[in-house]
Amino acid sequence: MRSVIAATAIAVLMCGAAAHAEKRLFILASQPDGYGVDNCLAAGAACGKTVANSYCRSHSFAQADSFRKVSRDDITGAIPTDVSASCKGGNCDHFVAIQCSR
Repeated sequence: MRSVIAATAIAVLMCGAAAHAEKRLFILASQPDGYGVDNCLAAGAACGKTVANSYCRSHSFAQADSFRKVSRDDITGAIPTDVSASCKGGNCDHFVAIQCSR
């Protein structure tokens, strides 16, 4: 009987913790600025963790769970399909996803 009560208590605690874990995915245009920040995020490099955490904290989240480069095909309907509209002077926008959690 004790094991049933203990298992139930653990299940309730785990469900309660999951309910409080709020996550949000931010999609950003990765525009080369000469500082290398975009390369850190898009390549998944170690320096990107610091940048992603800072971005999440600036939006009232605790930390970045993940960050990666995304393609236009990954974000259907959110990005114009007319590539010429997002390419200026030979530079085209690339996109980075940052997942933040509280």
